[in-house]
Amino acid sequence: MTFVLTTELERGANRNLPAPLSEAATSILKHLREGCFQRSLCLIVSVTSVASGLEVGYEHYKGSYSNLVMYTPVILSGALAGAGLLGVFSEVAARTVLRWVSVVTLADGIVGFWFHVRGVARKPGGWSLPTTNIVMGPPIFAPLLFGTSAYLGLMASYLRREEDLGRFTERLGNLIAPENPGWRDDLRHGRFQKHLSALTVLWAFFSGFEALYSHYKTNFRYKAQWTPVLLTPILMAVGVGAIKSRRIANTALPAVSALALADGALGFYYHARGIARRPGGMKKPLYNTLYGPPIFAPLLFAACGFLGLMASLLRREKR
Repeated sequence: MTFVLTTELERGANRNLPAPLSEAATSILKHLREGCFQRSLCLIVSVTSVASGLEVGYEHYKGSYSNLVMYTPVILSGALAGAGLLGVFSEVAARTVLRWVSVVTLADGIVGFWFHVRGVARKPGGWSLPTTNIVMGPPIFAPLLFGTSAYLGLMASYLRREEDLGRFTERLGNLIAPENPGWRDDLRHGRFQKHLSALTVLWAFFSGFEALYSHYKTNFRYKAQWTPVLLTPILMAVGVGAIKSRRIANTALPAVSALALADGALGFYYHARGIARRPGGMKKPLYNTLYGPPIFAPLLFAACGFLGLMASLLRREKR
């Protein structure tokens, strides 16, 4: 019999938790498994886009907003946060406003990636000095990581609402569902485990690479700076395995993803502590946040762990 994580978690909750808590836990797991968590994911999109907007805002401030295109991610992060909030309260807004703001934000991340690559190429020596210029130039994968919230917003726009679980019309739709549903129907019914596992691999590579050269700048002063670098290939490996194997997706992937999530949270603490320890500490919050360690960067690595955990709780595509 195939091991399915959500089933085992439901059994564990029913055995070990008091009735109110076990009912809440099993309800959450059912909503995730069936793709009925649009409101919750919209809220997550709103919160994470605020964090990513603040990060890109002060990074571009350090670059003096020398190019007008540097304003676009700041503006779009606010728009995405607002669209996410609208999606919490309105299904129509989730399926229209959030979807299109997410698409535009993803496109902006790709354009930003091109500008960052061009910025590296324009430094003295260009790509003939790749290590030096990648380390000292604009963070090359940061614009793609900026698209994390937007990608979650795009997924959220296709999900069902929490209150749709168990509705007669939804049950009827499941009974007459086509044998070979398209990707939209897979998303709508929570069948995108392999897709999200692949996304975890890709985002882990971007985030791990950013952590590598960011910590390289400080010569890996603290041993803890090695942890995201070492966890990245492990997370990528189990992500690839999860695409091929349901068992890996339900065992190794959630375990490693939980480690990545915890490591990102710990990194956020270390970065906040690094800012507080700068001359002037919290008496100069703006200056020290601008020129201290990037405070929200570890949360981007934590987001990779979140994607992996979410993937482990979903159903697999039929194809």
